Amino acid sequence: MGKIKRIGVLTSGGDAPGMNAAIRAVVRSAIFYGCEAYGIYGGYQGLINGDIKRLRSQDVSNIIQRGGTILKSARSTEFRTEEGRAKAAAKLAEHKIDALVVIGGDGSFSGARLLIQEHDIPVVGIPGTIDNDLYGTDSTIGYDTAVNTAVEAVDKIKDTASAHNRLFFVEVMGRDAGFIALRVAIATGAEAVLVPEIDTDITDLEHFLEKDYDPKQSSGIVIVAEGDKAGGAYNVAQKVGEAHPEYDIRVSVLGHMQRGGSPSAFDRVLASQLGVAAVDALMDDQKSIMVGIMNKEIVHVPFNKTIKNSKGLNPELLNLVKILSNR
Repeated sequence: MGKIKRIGVLTSGGDAPGMNAAIRAVVRSAIFYGCEAYGIYGGYQGLINGDIKRLRSQDVSNIIQRGGTILKSARSTEFRTEEGRAKAAAKLAEHKIDALVVIGGDGSFSGARLLIQEHDIPVVGIPGTIDNDLYGTDSTIGYDTAVNTAVEAVDKIKDTASAHNRLFFVEVMGRDAGFIALRVAIATGAEAVLVPEIDTDITDLEHFLEKDYDPKQSSGIVIVAEGDKAGGAYNVAQKVGEAHPEYDIRVSVLGHMQRGGSPSAFDRVLASQLGVAAVDALMDDQKSIMVGIMNKEIVHVPFNKTIKNSKGLNPELLNLVKILSNR
C-alpha cells in the first residue's frame, strides 16, 4: 500500500483509565510523522455511522489526566456482521483514512481482525482494559488504576470491619479473569481470594475460616472476583453465613467505580508508550497486531495470538495469599 497519510483512532468495549492518554499519544505521534489524525466517536458503531472528526494537537491537550474516553465507547452488534463491517470500511474510505488504531480488549481486536481480512485495512491494537487479561502484554491500560482504586476502597472497608469484628466479602471487577482480585487481595492483606480461573470450594473456604478466623476477636476480608464460579460475593457470603450464623457478615460490591478516576502515573506512561508504538508500527507497514509491553520492552503480538491464547494467573501470587493469610 502507499504511504499512510490519515490515521483514525477509536476506543471500544469497556472504558479504562488511561485511554485518553493513549488517544493523545496516537494523535500527536501521527502529527509528528506528518499524518492527519481522525477521532472516531462511539467505537465501531460510530465508525459505521460516520461520526468522525479530525483531531489536531490542541484537541488532545489537557486530557492525559482524565478518566474515561473523550471518544466515547459503545458495543456494536451491527459491526459483528459482514454488512456492518463493509459500511465501516466505506466510511474509512469516504474520509480517506488509510489506517486505524483500536484501543480496547480482545473483542475489539476480534472485530479489527475481521476488518483487516475482509477489507485489507491496516489496523493496530492498543490493549485498553482494566481486567489485564490480554495475552502478550504484562499490563493493559487501566489495570493499575483499577487496582489502586479497589485497594483504597478495601482499606476503608477494613477500618469499619475491624471496628465491629465483621467479615466482609468484597466483590471487585473481573468477569472472566481474577487479576484485579488477586492483586487487591495481596495488597490489602485479605484472608482469601476467589477468582474465575479456580473452582471455588465453599467447604474449603469454610474450613479455612474456621481455622484462622475468630469472629469474636478479629475482622476479615475476602476478595471475590465478580466472575467467580460460586456466583459472586453475595452468593458466597450467603453460603458461608448459613453455615456459620455466628459470623457478622457484610458484602460490599465496588462495581464501576473501578473504571473511573484519574489514571495512575503508571497507566499514563504505559498509554503514552503504547500510543506512540502503535503509530510507529503503522509507519513500519505493520497490521493485524497488538502493541504490548513485556519485561519493559515494546512488543508486537499478532491479533490471532492475543485473541486465541489466554493469560494465566501467576501461581506464585496465589500461593502468596495462602501463606500470608495464616494467623
